[in-house]
Parts: sequence; C-alpha cells; structure tokens
Amino acid sequence: MVMVKGVDTRGAQHCETTALGVLLRHQGIDLSEPILFGLGSGLSFVYWDSKNMDFPFLGGRVKPFELTRNLAGALGLELVVRETGSARKGWEHVAAAIDAGHPLGLQLDSHHLDYFTSKVHFGGHVVAMYGYDERDAYLVDTAQQGGAVSTGLDGLARARAARGPMTARHRSFTLTAPEKPPAPRDRIVPAITACADAFLDPPIANLGHRGIEKAGRLVPRWLQRTGDPRRDLPQAARLMEQAGTGGALFRNLYRDFLAECAEWLDSDRLRTGHRLYSEAAACWTEVAALVAQAGESGDGQYLVRAGAVLSDVARIEREAMRALSRLGG
Repeated sequence: MVMVKGVDTRGAQHCETTALGVLLRHQGIDLSEPILFGLGSGLSFVYWDSKNMDFPFLGGRVKPFELTRNLAGALGLELVVRETGSARKGWEHVAAAIDAGHPLGLQLDSHHLDYFTSKVHFGGHVVAMYGYDERDAYLVDTAQQGGAVSTGLDGLARARAARGPMTARHRSFTLTAPEKPPAPRDRIVPAITACADAFLDPPIANLGHRGIEKAGRLVPRWLQRTGDPRRDLPQAARLMEQAGTGGALFRNLYRDFLAECAEWLDSDRLRTGHRLYSEAAACWTEVAALVAQAGESGDGQYLVRAGAVLSDVARIEREAMRALSRLGG
C-alpha cells in the first residue's frame, strides 16, 4: 500500500471544491469551500439538451475544471495537468505523483465508482486521490458520498477512460503553491467581477441569466419531454438540490462566499449581491420541489409554477450580477 502522509480527507459539498480543498490543505492553504468556489469564479448556469440525451441537464456552475484553472490563476498556483488516451500512461501519471508524496485530482465518470449508489453517468466528476494498493484506490469525495472512500482499480480505470459529455482523457492534476501566495482577500474583486461579466453577457442563450430564462420557458414542457416522468423528474430534482446541477447548492455556496467577502470589504454592492443570492437560493429549492411533485403526480401545473419561479430567478440573479459587476468601479 502506498499512501500520501498528512492528507486531510474532509469531504465538502461539491466535488471539485472538495478535491481542491484536499490538495491545497496539503500545501498548507486552508480556505473555506465558499471561498474556493468564489475565487474560482465558479457560479454560472447552463440549460443543456440534445437528441442523444435522455433528459435535459441543468448546470449551476462553470464547466468542469474551469473552476480549478480560475482558482490556480487567482492564487498563483502551479497547475500541472496530464491527459492521455492511454490507460497505462494515465495510471503511471497517478502512481508517480502518489509515490512522490503528492495527492492529486482526477476527473472521471462517477457512474463507475464503487461507492456511488446513484448510477448516473457524469463525466465531469472530480475526486482527490491520495493512495493505492494492489486492489483499491483511496479517494476523497464529497461529504455526501462519504468523504474518505475507496474504489476498485478496475472501476477507477473505467471511470477515467469513459467517453461522452464532459469527460476528459485520463485527466489528472496537481497544484503547487508559491512561497508567498497572494492573499485571498486581494483577489476577491477580480474574481467576482469576472464571474458577473460572464454571467451577464453569455455567448449563447443557454448560458447565464439567458439560460435561466430559457429554462423557465422549457421546464413547463418537461412532461412531454420524457417517457418516464416518475423516474426522470424526481431524479432531475435530486440532482438539482443534492448535486448542485442547477439547484440551490451553488447559489448557497456563492451566497456564503459573498458573506465572507463582506467581512473583508465594506461595499453596498457586495451586500446587495449577498441579499439577492440568498433569495435566489431559496427559489431554486422551490423549483426542485415543484419538479419532483410534477413527476410524482403527473400534474403539469407544478412545472408551470416552476417555470414562473425560474423567470423570477433570472431577474433576481441578473440584478445581483449587475451590482457585483460594478464592484471594482
């Protein structure tokens, strides 16, 4: 068995920030999950649907790994990313890092991990890895998944080799902190304004506040979109609320990030953003509950109400981001 010493295996709420927290604490940098998420400009929205998808996907964050790149840039971290089409080389990258005493992050499809009870394909899942033996890999996942967990090496290999939406080619990564990293409080304004600008001016109508507006128009039709509403709608609601794929989780994280920032920066615009994201988070929880009720009852009126709430959410979040985009002015 090979194990990296001194790894803090606390699980957090979101997979990518959980992994980043593990890697940074091993470097002596201990930041809260909301600060990691906010400094990584992690908040976003996407409404994604295509003919080859069983059901639409609602995402509440930036695309997988963008948060990691943003955070590395904000804190001056050296980010080394390795990708390969070869499973053998991919494993060599992992083993070399752990053998040298460095935990690392992996992007993979959670469907193939032994400890996942919900077998849904999601190729943008991120974990931290800190050890292995002849049979298992030792990982840190979210608190919901158990924090410190293990999975068979065969399943890990399948998870890393998976192809499809949001997957990567056996991606692994390490972070190394500089001797004097910038103070997080000095990086909050550029991180917030970058996130706000991207949200307010998305390149396509599926993203940002325009994506939420689109979801408000399309969610009322979801009963016609699925052949199995009792399965698909409650599952969509669970993903939204518990996995954060378009529900309250990321809004709660961003609300808490703004609250922590308010301890460092006295700004009415920051307080406005915090107040509005508190409202938005509560609305997302309501949307998820309505979607679940629609699936369980077959009554489309719940989806009509969910669509109306989403229209309100688009307005609330747009107003919040307009205030936050002027934070540096």
